Amino acid sequence: MKKYSLLYALLITLIMATLFLSSCALPQFNFNWSTQTIAPTLTPSVTTPLPINPTYTAPTVSTNSIAPVSVLDFASIIAQVRPSVVAISTKVPTVSFFGTFTQEGAGSGWILDDTKGYIVTNNHVVEGANSITVTLEDGRNFPADMVRTDTVSDLAVIQIKADNLPKALKRGDSASMRVGDWVIAIGNSLGQGISATKGIVSAKGVSVSADNGETLNDLIQTDAAINPGNSGGPLINLSGEVIGINSIKVAQVGVEGMGYAISGQIAFPIIFELISNGYISRPWMGIGLHTVTETDYRIYKLSVDKGVYITQVVQGGPGDLAGLQTGDIVVKIDGQDVASVEELVKIVRGYKIGSSVKLAFWRANTKQTTSVTLGQSPPTSTP
Repeated sequence: MKKYSLLYALLITLIMATLFLSSCALPQFNFNWSTQTIAPTLTPSVTTPLPINPTYTAPTVSTNSIAPVSVLDFASIIAQVRPSVVAISTKVPTVSFFGTFTQEGAGSGWILDDTKGYIVTNNHVVEGANSITVTLEDGRNFPADMVRTDTVSDLAVIQIKADNLPKALKRGDSASMRVGDWVIAIGNSLGQGISATKGIVSAKGVSVSADNGETLNDLIQTDAAINPGNSGGPLINLSGEVIGINSIKVAQVGVEGMGYAISGQIAFPIIFELISNGYISRPWMGIGLHTVTETDYRIYKLSVDKGVYITQVVQGGPGDLAGLQTGDIVVKIDGQDVASVEELVKIVRGYKIGSSVKLAFWRANTKQTTSVTLGQSPPTSTP
């Protein structure tokens, strides 16, 4: 009897220890590496965002905005840039099993224009928030007066009404950065105030899938620590110029020193279009997409084992006008093989709105072709 009592006690102790350890895990951002993307269903209630400033003129690319300093004089560079980096706090209404509650979030941003009050950050920092507050280094707080976002690129622009803002940061040339060049990431790490980390450019032109299913392209990989709260902050070069916007970190067991920033070469045109247009126009076919897997092929007895399955066709959209139907499997675009959603989307975004592309697809056991004239993506849609 004592033997079984001892075993029972040990079992209870093991269970309690497991529960305790699991509850103490530090929060991390985990990114879904799935290659599947489903286009949202459009509804007539979509409201087109208005421009922030339709006549806004983008600043010129800086050649050397900060006086030359010693190559390793990080303190001087950070001291000049830090006042222009802001902390962003948000409140997001969230529904759970226990009811509705408000979830607080923290992120970063930086001053793009100190006269207009334009702040650059990530879309995922402000997405779904009903309250957005910008905090300057001097302790002043300002509510967001206007917000424009782009889910596809994970970028956002906030406008605040404020006087005597710190000087705007300058744009650098991300294309000239080399693997091995020093960079500094500045942001509101862990929501504990503005701090800085240093590292090098580890790789360029990297593509990573994020939680929302979108693939972020032309990322700068760095080993400078990018932690929760750093999102939206600037990645700067040794001249104190912004060459990237800190976006995501790979959070997996055994992975270290792999943070990513959206390159300025990709980010700045989108940022300025958000200001001047209110949203981003992209080529669009009006179809929902799903990457065909080996499991799909076997279970649903599909005609091909590779391609992109059409899950939805928007009525009146380019795909609908071209005769595409739900269940069709696209295998080629203008002669280029497509085996995944990412490949198809990347090819389509390489064309201009109004271009005609030839699609080869399977419908049941018949291979067919059609031409699709690419339309303009609605404000809240993906291509």
